[in-house]
Amino acid sequence: MVTVDQVAMKLDEPEGGNAPVVVVDDVHKSFGKQEVLNGVGLTVRQGETLAVLGRSGTGKSVLLRIIIGLQKPDSGSIRIHGQDLAGMALDQLGAIRKKMGFLFQNAALYDSLTVEQNVAFPLEHHEKEMSKSELRDRVRKLLAEVGMENNLAKMPSDISGGMQKRVGLARALALNPDILLLDEPTAGLDPISSGEIDALVLKLQDEHHMASIVVTHDLHSAKAIAGRLALLNEGNVAIEGKFEDLQKSDIAFVREFLRHS
Repeated sequence: MVTVDQVAMKLDEPEGGNAPVVVVDDVHKSFGKQEVLNGVGLTVRQGETLAVLGRSGTGKSVLLRIIIGLQKPDSGSIRIHGQDLAGMALDQLGAIRKKMGFLFQNAALYDSLTVEQNVAFPLEHHEKEMSKSELRDRVRKLLAEVGMENNLAKMPSDISGGMQKRVGLARALALNPDILLLDEPTAGLDPISSGEIDALVLKLQDEHHMASIVVTHDLHSAKAIAGRLALLNEGNVAIEGKFEDLQKSDIAFVREFLRHS
């Protein structure tokens, strides 16, 4: 089994000279009178993993939904491979989304579909030229990548939370994305399962070399899987950098967050 430490050594730094894949520029978002994001700016390059941390309700998951185009910012811009999502036609947005894999916080598997059918779902809808045998082989390869090849016929209710996350990861990778967005990948898992998910995310990142953004409240997980961390506070980035940069910070909120994490 690949350990977190073994893979993290390879992923500590992005390759030099890579152009930004995801650029979040001065993004604002409010719901009624509640201001959730207040000028957030972030950049992620190919092969790099950025962890976005913060207290509950600080807009971490909202930020992910804006990046993938499920919600629109009130102002500011999201650029994917240099293309601004604002004003983009639905077919253009759909093409962009195909290159973005998304793991929802609760895995969001379809209860009425088997493990195999859940992973096949995006392929059936977006890769209609694939033959049935090609689709089956692709799905089984994906499930093998996440260690779920022996659970093809099981229903989501028959597998553990950690196993559901693995299936969700396989489904997120189905369309060969070059951007991976993970919303609380270790939420609700015991420490052993959390460590297994961290190691799996690192292994997949090493193999697929994606630009990844991980939203998490789990500082241990963030340290394990991300080369950079961004800590949100009051709708903005309080600090961004390596974990060591956060440790050295004299910002009161940063010190308090680390103390209680």
